[in-house]
Amino acid sequence: MNTDKEMSDEDKVTQVSENQEAEGKEIQSIESNQESEEEDQEISEAEVEVDYSNLSKEELLTALKAILSSSNFIKSDSKVNEIKTHFDEFFNTEKNEALEKFIAEGGTEDDFNFKKSDLDQEFFALVHDFKTKKAEFFKDQEKQKDRNLEAKNAILDKLRDLVDGEETTLSINAIKSIQEEWKKIGQVPSSQNKNLWASYNALMDRFYDNRSIYFELKELDRKKNLEQKTELCEKAETLVELEDLAEATKVLNDLHEEFKHIGPVPREEQEALWVRFKTASDAVYDRRKEFYESQKEVFTENLVAKQKIIEKLEGLKDFSASKIKDWNSKTKEVLAVQKEWEAIGPVPKESGKDINRKFWSAFKHFFQNKNLFFKELDEVRIANKNKAEELITKAEELVESTNWQETANKLISLQQEWRNLGPTPEKVRDSLYSRFKKACDTFFENRRSANKAVNKEFEDNLETKLELCDVIKKEADSETKSEESLEAMIHKFNEIGFVPRKNMKDILAKFNEAVEYYVEKLGVEGGNKDEFLFRLNLNKLQADPNGTRVLNKKEHGIRKQISDLENNITLWKNNLEFFAASKTADKLKDQFDDKIKKAETEIDKLKKKLSILREF
Repeated sequence: MNTDKEMSDEDKVTQVSENQEAEGKEIQSIESNQESEEEDQEISEAEVEVDYSNLSKEELLTALKAILSSSNFIKSDSKVNEIKTHFDEFFNTEKNEALEKFIAEGGTEDDFNFKKSDLDQEFFALVHDFKTKKAEFFKDQEKQKDRNLEAKNAILDKLRDLVDGEETTLSINAIKSIQEEWKKIGQVPSSQNKNLWASYNALMDRFYDNRSIYFELKELDRKKNLEQKTELCEKAETLVELEDLAEATKVLNDLHEEFKHIGPVPREEQEALWVRFKTASDAVYDRRKEFYESQKEVFTENLVAKQKIIEKLEGLKDFSASKIKDWNSKTKEVLAVQKEWEAIGPVPKESGKDINRKFWSAFKHFFQNKNLFFKELDEVRIANKNKAEELITKAEELVESTNWQETANKLISLQQEWRNLGPTPEKVRDSLYSRFKKACDTFFENRRSANKAVNKEFEDNLETKLELCDVIKKEADSETKSEESLEAMIHKFNEIGFVPRKNMKDILAKFNEAVEYYVEKLGVEGGNKDEFLFRLNLNKLQADPNGTRVLNKKEHGIRKQISDLENNITLWKNNLEFFAASKTADKLKDQFDDKIKKAETEIDKLKKKLSILREF
C-alpha cells in the first residue's frame, strides 16, 4: 500500500494530466488578458478627434504632413482618408469652376484640361506614397506571419517526433529548447493561431503524459517556472512608479508575453501567482486611465492658450505697408504666431470648430491684404517671364548646332541678357532657369564631347602614321622593298586622317625622311631619283579629295616656270650681242652661257615632270 510520500506511477501520471489541464487554463487566462489589454491599448491610444471640415487646402496639407510623420498606419489611415475627402471637395470645386469658365469662354468639355497646382500635386503625391507604404507594411506583416506559421509548424513536427520517439534522459532538455524556439517566434495569421496553440498544448500534454518517469524533474521545472513568474510579478509591481506611462505600458506588455511563454508552476501556486500578476497589471492600467481622464483639463488649458493666440493675430491681420521688406518682416511674425498655434495641443471637441474658424479667418485676412499688394508686381514679373521664354526659345534653337564657335558666342550673349532680366514669377522661376540652363549646358556638353572624339581620333591617326613610318624604314632595309610597295604605303599614309595640329610638321618630316631613306635604299639616284620622288608626290596628291584641282594648279605652275626660264634664256642671248665691245666681254659671256645651260637643263627637267603629270 502506497503512502502519501510514495505515489504510484499511475497517480503521478494523473497528477501530471491535472497539472497540464491547469496550465492550459492559465495560458487561456493569459491569452484572454492579452486580448483585453490590446483592447485597452487601442482605447488608450485613441486621440481626440480633429474636425477637418473647416480647414483650407493649405491647412489640410499641413495636417496630412503631421499625420504622416507617424509610422502607425492603422491609426493614420482613417485620418488620411478623412483629410483626402475634404481636400477632394476643394479640388473638384476648383476643377468644375475652371471647366465652367472654359466653356463660357468658347471651349468644349472634351478639350478641357485641368492643371493641378503645386499644392495639389504635393498633396496627392503624399497620399499615394502613404497608401503604397501602408500596403507594403501590411504585406510584409502578412509575409512575416506566414513565415512564423511555417516555423511553428516545423517546431510542431519536431515536437511530434520527440513525443512519438524513444524516451531518453535528454527529452526534458529538448522540450525546453522547443519551448524557447516557440516563444521567440512572432505572430501568425489569426485564423491559424488557435489551432497552433491547440496542437502545441496537446503535444505538450502527450509528452508529459508519456513521460511520467520524469515527473519529479517536471516538478522541479515547475518550481523554476514559479521563480521566474514571481520575478515577473515583482517587475510588474515596480512599473506603477515609472514616470513614463507609455514606457510602463510597453514593458508590461512584454512581461505579459514572457509570462505567457513560461511553463506551468505548481498547481497550488497557480491562482495566487496569477492574481498577484494581474493586480500589478491593473495598477498600471488604472494609472493610465487616470492620465487620460486628466487630459480633459489639459484640453481646456489649450483652449485658453489658443484664444490668446487669436487675440495676438487680430492685431496683425489689418497690417498695411508700401515696401516688400516690411511685408516680409510682418509675414515672419504672422508665421511665428502660426507655429505657436500649431504647437498647442487639441482643445475640447465642442469648441474645436469655432476656434479654428476664428484663427484661420484672421490668418487668411492678413494674406489677402498681402496678395493685393503683390498683385501689382505680377505684371512686371509676367513681362519678364515672357522675355525669359523668348531667350529660352532662342537657346533651344541653338542646341543641336555644330557651328561651335559662332553658336557659343550667341549663347554667351543670351546668357548676358538673362542676367539682366528682372524678377520672374516665383512659381516658374526655377523651371525657367532650368530650361535655359539645360539648353546652354546641352550645347556646351555636345561641343566638349565632339572635341574629345575628334582629339581622340587625331591621336589615333598620329599613332598609326608613326607606326607606318617605322614600317617604311624597316622594309627599306629588307629584301622585299620595291617601288610598288613604297607607293602602296604612301597611299596608305595619305588615306589616314588628320593628326593634332601640334604634331603635323613633325609627322610630315618623319614621313618624308622615311620615304627618302626607302628611295635611297632602292638605289634610285640623280635625275631618276627626282623623277621617282615627283611621281610619288603625285600619288599623294591623287589621294587627296581635292587632288584634281591641286594637280591642275601644279601643272599651271610648271608651265609658268618653263615660260619664265625660256623668257630669261631669250633675254640672256640678246644681251650677249652687247658684250662684244666690252673689255670684260669674254668673262661675261661665259657667265651668261653658264646661266643659259643651267636654265635649259632645268627646262628639260620641268618638261619631264610635265610629261609625268599628264599620266595622272
